[in-house]
Amino acid sequence: MKIAQIAPLAERVPPKLYGGTERIVSYLTEELVAQGHDVTLFASGDSVTNAKLVRCSDVALRLNPAVKDHLPHHVVLLEEIRRRAHEFDVLHFHIDLLHFPLIREFADRTVTTLHGRLDLPDLHPFYQTFPDIPVVSISNDQRRPMPPVNWRGTVYHGLPDDVLSFTEKPEGHYLAFLGRISPEKRPDRAIEIASRAGMPLKIAAKVDNADKAYWETVIEPMVKSYPNVEFVGEINEHQKASFLGNAGALLFPIDWPEPFGLVMIEAMACGTPVIAFRCGSVPEVIDNGQSGILVDSIIEASENVEWALRLDRRKVRATFERRFTAERMASDYLDIYRQLPGTRTRAARLRRSSGHAVDLQVVA
Repeated sequence: MKIAQIAPLAERVPPKLYGGTERIVSYLTEELVAQGHDVTLFASGDSVTNAKLVRCSDVALRLNPAVKDHLPHHVVLLEEIRRRAHEFDVLHFHIDLLHFPLIREFADRTVTTLHGRLDLPDLHPFYQTFPDIPVVSISNDQRRPMPPVNWRGTVYHGLPDDVLSFTEKPEGHYLAFLGRISPEKRPDRAIEIASRAGMPLKIAAKVDNADKAYWETVIEPMVKSYPNVEFVGEINEHQKASFLGNAGALLFPIDWPEPFGLVMIEAMACGTPVIAFRCGSVPEVIDNGQSGILVDSIIEASENVEWALRLDRRKVRATFERRFTAERMASDYLDIYRQLPGTRTRAARLRRSSGHAVDLQVVA
């Protein structure tokens, strides 16, 4: 199949540091190429891929200090899509909602993965306006606040099975927190859980400009006042395997309807169990008592640290291999692509490229 993958421009694909959506786009793109598909990636110019790369900005927008407004750059991306849409059997968008009016005429051979939270009131009238656009959820819980839309499936994220190595015997006797310093991620809970459990906590996280006040007024004072807490800062992909693999457990004490939670399966790939609050997608991702422990309070989390540390790390890794590989993710998406009503046959693609009328036959 000729497949277009359209990524956000905020981070490169894959991101150098933090960036969950762009990382998933990278894993999916590379797996589709490995399976023999003709894939074109629309992304920032510093992206690294085995697919054909269409550079829609010089570098990732977050890393360019000259960029003050991301919107004009994404409009440039959309114009590139508009000009080239006829080339592809399927166009897979990962940029939320900006493209919906543009794709009306060829929406039946597109799919949009919704990577963010969908419970925000402003989104409801938008999706009521576009109920026919094919969309994919990344967890079943993510769908709950949505009006009726054209769901084509739920596809859980996946990682290449060799991207994070398995660690059977972690060298560090610590708990880990990995992600973003923000109120909904609740690093304050992680600090209190580790303190109650009497264990060191290492926090590897970035601080966005929007969350600087929260960091400076809430989390930084806690880090300074708790001697068991070490703030590592933002880490890259190469550091992640060691950071997660050598942890006794990952703390995921969220306080929001998490759409998926990529860090949970990253920890599982390392064999590291997850202690997670029962919010959003968490019960779908964590097999309670096997790949982690589901909890509802700080006290319950701290009381279950010892149980988590005793979980068989080989079984944690086996759960990852069974449920959350990039190969499985790509297979799920290919099933969705083939079932889109506008997905075209190879013969139709040849007629389209030669300027003749197109055939809207569904791929068998």
